[in-house]
Amino acid sequence: MNLFPTRCTPRQLLAATFGALLLLIHPLAPAAPGAHGPDGEHLDGPAAVRAASTLPRIEAQSESFELVAELRANELVILVDRFETNEPVLGAQLEVESGERKAAAAFRAEQGDYVVTDAAMLQTLTTAGEHGLVFTLVAGQQSDLLDATLVTARAATASNDHGHDHTLERAAWIGGAVAALGLAGGLLWWRQRRRAADQLSGAL
Repeated sequence: MNLFPTRCTPRQLLAATFGALLLLIHPLAPAAPGAHGPDGEHLDGPAAVRAASTLPRIEAQSESFELVAELRANELVILVDRFETNEPVLGAQLEVESGERKAAAAFRAEQGDYVVTDAAMLQTLTTAGEHGLVFTLVAGQQSDLLDATLVTARAATASNDHGHDHTLERAAWIGGAVAALGLAGGLLWWRQRRRAADQLSGAL
C-alpha cells in the first residue's frame, strides 16, 4: 500500500503521515480489562493485584471465603473476599504456611489487602518449583483453611527483565514513528521546492 501518492497536496500528505503514525503506535494501545479479570477470577474487589501480570499467583477458595495471592520481588500480596457476596474481608488474622515455614500476613488498611514480608518465607517461595500453601484465616467468629499450590517458574525479580523488554519495544515503536514523520516532512519539503522550481521555470 502506497501511503504517499505520487501526486498529493500538502494536506493529503499530512493525512497520510498521520495514518502511518497511527499504524506504528497501534501496538502500544493497552487492552481494556475484562469484567472478570484476565484469568476469569470471581473476585471483583480491589483490582491492584488482579491486573494482568506475569508474576506467580494463586487462587484458593472454601465455602465461605476466597483469596488471590501474588508473589512479588519483596512481598506476597493477598486479597480475601467472602465467597457468596464478594465482600472484602478486612482486618482479619491471616497466617501463611509452606512446608515448615510459617509467617503472619499484615493487614494494610490503605490497600485493603494483606502482605507477607517474612524473608525466610519469601526465599522459599521465590525458589523455582511448586510450593504448597495453607492459609489460616480468622475473621471475627469465623475461621477457615484455604490451600493452593504456587508454581514459581523463576525468581520473582525476573519480572523486572520482562518490564525492561517492554520498554525497549516501546522505544523501538516510537523511534519508527519519529522516522516516519521525518520522512514525510522531507517529502513535503521536496515537493514544495519542486513545485516552486516548476513555477519559476514556467514564468521564464
